[in-house]
Order: sequence, then structure tokens, then C-alpha cells
Amino acid sequence: MTQDKLKHAVAISAIEYVIDGEIIGVGTGSTANFFIDELGKIKHRIKGAVASSEATAARLAGHGIPVYDLNEVSEIAVYIDGADEINAAGHMIKGGGAALTREKIVASVSKQFVCIADGSKLVETLGKFPLPVEVLPMARNAVMRQLAALGGQPKVRTKAGSDEIFVTDNGGNIIDVSGLSITDPVALETTINQIVGVVAVGLFAARGANVCLLGTAEGVRTLKY
Repeated sequence: MTQDKLKHAVAISAIEYVIDGEIIGVGTGSTANFFIDELGKIKHRIKGAVASSEATAARLAGHGIPVYDLNEVSEIAVYIDGADEINAAGHMIKGGGAALTREKIVASVSKQFVCIADGSKLVETLGKFPLPVEVLPMARNAVMRQLAALGGQPKVRTKAGSDEIFVTDNGGNIIDVSGLSITDPVALETTINQIVGVVAVGLFAARGANVCLLGTAEGVRTLKY
């Protein structure tokens, strides 16, 4: 089964977690896009959605799903999003799509976080996927020095096929940190959050997933935390 078929399978399964009449938090990325397309089929059942990126907002709107600003919403019943890596405790690395800050914000006000991913994203130890860190542009080099001191190999993210520095929806830059073996995700998340100039780190450990739907060749596997 192809990776896209696995992603589509978990997107379909995630519809079961959608609560009728509520506002749904929606993530960013290829797996989340499959979910948005499925959500469009049942849009009459929900009040609307809060998007974690401009790209997600545009895709939701394209399906005729009302998109709410988070400031208009007091709480979100469920947040559904993908992950670049997830471990057995529900801790994740996210941010390959550069939406980690808004994803964290939406997740933080959601009652339940449902992660949807293909089975290859389940790992014993986080860190093989480079850890994204969003920073204020003026702090870029200062933060890189401190991330290197933590044992990582930081690199500024550039636009695909270009040397131009990538800019997030928030006007920030992304530093991708490779070479880490993250044995204590909560502690590392806390440490990086305390570096001056960091907007958000792509470790979702203090607030991890409640449920993970993993697409495998044998079917969708459900992990609960």
C-alpha cells in the first residue's frame, strides 16, 4: 500500500472523532490535507474549523467549510493533525510544514488531540527527523549557537530550490536541528522554549497526542495515551 493510501485511510478513520455541531481544529501538511478533503464531505455536520496555517485555511474554505479565527473561539472539541515523528508516549516532532507555532496554539486549546500518520512515523526515540524551531529573524544566529551547544546541528531552512531564507506565516524563520537523540522530550521542549528569541519548538511533548491513528498495511492501528 502506498504512503498516500495509508494517509487517506487514517484521514477517513479520523472522521469518527469529529463531534457534530462543534468547531474542529485542523492541522497542516499532506496527511491533514487528506483529512480536510474528507471533512468537506461532512461539512454540514460541523459548525466550522480553526486552521493552523494559511494553506489549511484556504483548503478548508475551498470546501465551503467556515474558518474561524481562534480569537473568536473559546474552546475546540478536537484537533486533528499529522506528525513527522511520534513515539509510544504520544510525544511528537512536528513542523516539517513550518506551521508548528500555530499548530501548538490550536492544540493547546483543544480538548482532544488526534494524530494521524502513516506507520513509518512511529519511532522508539525522537530525533531522526530534524527538529524544527521557529525563531524571530534577529535572533536566528544567537539561537543557533545555543542549539549547537545542546548537541544539535542547526541549519536555517531555506525555500525549496533556493538560498532564500524561508519565512513562516508568522514572519519567523525556521531552524532545523539534526543529530539529536531525544530521550526526554518534555525536558528538551522546556529547555528550548526558554532560549530567548525562540517562538516555538516542534516538540509536542508537554501537550502530546491523546490518540494516534497509524496507517499500516494491515489497516489503521489506534494508539491511545
